[in-house]
Amino acid sequence: MPGTQVDIFPVTVDRPPIPELLGFLAAYDPSIADLALALRQVVLEEAPDASESIYQVYTVAIWFGFSDKMKDMFCYITTHERHVNLGFPRGATLPDPNRVLQGNGKAMRHIKFAAARDLGRPFVRRYIHAAMEQVGEAAAQHGTGRSVVKSARDTAPKRRLTKTRVTRGRPGKTPSNPAKKRPRTPRERSHRSSG
Repeated sequence: MPGTQVDIFPVTVDRPPIPELLGFLAAYDPSIADLALALRQVVLEEAPDASESIYQVYTVAIWFGFSDKMKDMFCYITTHERHVNLGFPRGATLPDPNRVLQGNGKAMRHIKFAAARDLGRPFVRRYIHAAMEQVGEAAAQHGTGRSVVKSARDTAPKRRLTKTRVTRGRPGKTPSNPAKKRPRTPRERSHRSSG
């Protein structure tokens, strides 16, 4: 039946998403929001005590790690218009026997998911485990299991407007009144009077 959603994962509600995350995901198509939440559930099933840092900038990003430090993060989820990525900050050094890692930067790699059925592929959890092994001692310490919003578009400081404007044209003229000269600085006054 069109519009019917089929859950392919048993839903365990050990850590329901915080309301802010749900609010951020509401900006996306429901299928993408659901895909991001299903992938979040997979990560938390493999690392139930992982800390979760949530960012909203040009995308919604959920980083998972075992402390509040970025160096202890082992994977992340990012939302996009038509897909969701499971990314790895040290992905360039992850073994990739399934040849699913994408990206060509120095360190990061990701796996792209467009449908929930792809999350059930067994290699997904193997990559998560391999990424956890990369953070070594931090993973052994275990995380706090907290979900924290680190930054959000609505709470980011607004860009302040300045009163001075840079204009093209003759120096010393202000944009509001081209005939009005700007006041001279003491240095300019002393320079003119001495010569």
